[in-house]
Amino acid sequence: MHVATVDPADQLKEYNTTLASVEKVLDIPAMRVEAARLEAEASAPDLWDDQAKAQAVTSRLSFAQGEISRVTRLRQRLDDVAVMFDLAEEMGDEDTRIEAERELDALGKSIGELEVRTLLSGEYDAREALVTVRSEAGGVDAADWAEMLLRMYTRYCERHGWSYEIYDTSYAEEAGIKSATFAVKAPYAYGTLSVEQGTHRLVRISPFDNQGRRQTSFAGVEVIPVVEQTDHIEIPEDEMRIDVFRSSGPGGQGVNTTDSAVRITHLPSGIVVSCQNERSQIQNRASAMAVLQAKLLERKRQEEQAKMDALKGDTAGSWGNQMRSYVLHPYQMVKDLRTEVETGNTTAVLDGEIDEFVEAGIRWRRTSA
Repeated sequence: MHVATVDPADQLKEYNTTLASVEKVLDIPAMRVEAARLEAEASAPDLWDDQAKAQAVTSRLSFAQGEISRVTRLRQRLDDVAVMFDLAEEMGDEDTRIEAERELDALGKSIGELEVRTLLSGEYDAREALVTVRSEAGGVDAADWAEMLLRMYTRYCERHGWSYEIYDTSYAEEAGIKSATFAVKAPYAYGTLSVEQGTHRLVRISPFDNQGRRQTSFAGVEVIPVVEQTDHIEIPEDEMRIDVFRSSGPGGQGVNTTDSAVRITHLPSGIVVSCQNERSQIQNRASAMAVLQAKLLERKRQEEQAKMDALKGDTAGSWGNQMRSYVLHPYQMVKDLRTEVETGNTTAVLDGEIDEFVEAGIRWRRTSA
């Protein structure tokens, strides 16, 4: 039986159109101008006098240069593969044609990934992100599962070259964590990771059950955008209670000999945030304030857009907002309940290879909005 194949010329034309659309949305000429301006700022001798500003400038410059380079390389590869097909045709070279087809498939994937980025056009999508992972129903297995998820996301960040910083970890008594909050310091981190918000369900043989029974456990993921100076979240001093305490590690062991950890309670809302990543009390207080401001901004946004709450979801219920299921026994399967994307390679997913799920989530969000 003869199977019709896609004409490479048609694929090249399609990819060329898609890449041209991406270049237009990203506005590469404007991005080049911005990169030149940021390069000038980054070379200023007094740049690091203001560390927060310096980090913002260098992070944005790195991002802009990366985007320009990525698009430029894809455009060059598209031109090169067209030449490869022409050469294969002229010389009747089967090996060159096979190599060109392989490169064309890889190009399609790369251009598709970049196209997903152009869908991140929400008000806060370009922001850095604050991610909180919490254990939910399932006892010690849920605490262990929350720690597995934390590792999955930090490995995902490392794979993408994204800087992250763990602000606070609350360890469970027997194993795992009750919760952890970390900042992802990369442009578009919020828009990208916000599709991970919701309840993640794990089914496996419990390593904590001496009878080897199957256990279902749940962990919740919350993703909020980092506050910028333009947000103007003013918090009166008398609306906060600030406590300092000693950082603790797994099993309650002390990891710091000084009271450098900081907990801030926002009295009107009852929101409690803390930072205890073994830095100075002043730095921990600044980080905790940043988390509190981000949570208050998110609260304000939810109040202003109450009608969108159904779409955004509520991470409180284990069964109410399940968005992904991870099954390790009796078979191996990770399945997204919104997009139907699934894979049997659970080891890779738990090691941070979640791009397929994230990209499908971004596309799903756009079509569901």
